Amino acid sequence: MTSPAPLGNNLKELRARHGLTQAELAARAGVTRKTINTVENRVFIPSTVLALRLAAALQVSVEDAFFLDGTD
Repeated sequence: MTSPAPLGNNLKELRARHGLTQAELAARAGVTRKTINTVENRVFIPSTVLALRLAAALQVSVEDAFFLDGTD
């Protein structure tokens, strides 16, 4: 089993706060639902552009949506 990506995220919680499904967030960010799923589950590390799009779609800063795992 591989280790999770070092970039953590709060996408699932933020999505729930906005009442969005993965498909709805995907449409807002211009990606597929599978992309949202793989980012949320830390299988895929998003590009800077995608991270910015996701944060904008969720109306939060990139720092609120993503964090480096294992840092204080």
